[in-house]
This record gives sequence, C-alpha cells and structure tokens, in this order.
Amino acid sequence: MPPHSKPSRTGLTALPHVSSFIRLNTGPVAAFARTPTDHNRADAERLSHIILEMQRCFLLHLSKELAPGNVSFPQFFLLAYLDRKEVLSMSEIAKKMGHTTAAASGLVARLENLRYVVRSAARDDRRKVMVCITPKGSALVCRIREEMVGNVMKILNHLTPDEQKAWLHIYSKIYDYCQSK
Repeated sequence: MPPHSKPSRTGLTALPHVSSFIRLNTGPVAAFARTPTDHNRADAERLSHIILEMQRCFLLHLSKELAPGNVSFPQFFLLAYLDRKEVLSMSEIAKKMGHTTAAASGLVARLENLRYVVRSAARDDRRKVMVCITPKGSALVCRIREEMVGNVMKILNHLTPDEQKAWLHIYSKIYDYCQSK
C-alpha cells in the first residue's frame, strides 16, 4: 500500500494482506487464522495448554499420594500396567516404559525393595526375568485409582449428561489412537 493512501478500515483488517485473518479466542493462547489449517493449529495450541494444565492438576494430586510411599510417577505407571497385565518380562517393561532394559531393571528394583513387585525366572527360560505385582502393589494402585475416579466424578458433576457422553467419546477415541502408536 502506498504511504500516501489511507485504508478505509482500521487495525489489522485494514491491511490487504491480513484482511482475511480471523481472531480466535482460545483463552490464554490467542492466534490469527487464515485457513482451516490455521484454525486447527490454534485449536491444537489451546488443547495442548489445557492438556498440560490437566496433567499438572492430576499429577500434583498423585504426587501427594505417592510421596509417602516413595513411588515415582514412572514407577506408579508401571505398577498400574502390571496390575492389568499381572506378569511382564523385563524386556516388555523396558519397551512399555521406553527405557533400556538396564533402566527398567532399576525401576523394578526400587519397587521390589518396597515390596510392590517380585521378580522370578521364567519357567521356559531361566535367563528371562519375569515381574509380577504383589497384593501390596495392587492395593496401592487400587487406592490411587479410586481417588482418581472420585476426582473425575467431581469434574463430571460440572457437565451436562450430553457433555459427559461427548467427553467419554472423545477421550476414548484419543485413547484408541494413542494405543495404536
């Protein structure tokens, strides 16, 4: 635009190259979008902010519960997984946790010292180490899960029945996607 001409509108929309911008109200994260892809980007930024805050909220509560037993988040997640699967090999644990076998062994050693898991040799191959959750470990997982269910129920009470169903539907799709990776 030549310096001597004045646009008929003010603000960003007065400029020809930004006239198609649409301001998206995404709370603390504001973005300008020109295309559906830009809209998706702005929504993704907002959702990433929400996810981080929700994780922080839930993990803060979990940390208060796990601190007395000196169990870390990765150790608790492993316990929860073992509680569903019952027995896993060290290599399966390493793969699930995204660790080396040596790192997974250290994770299991701490849980074993706390008597939350036990190690044993596989029947078919004595070199293969199997890990099993103990009743004490299952009790910890059960207690934490019950508290988590209580917290989710508090959130559900703030939603309409349709919103509750939509939340479950969307989270189920996200969960299925994450499990497929």
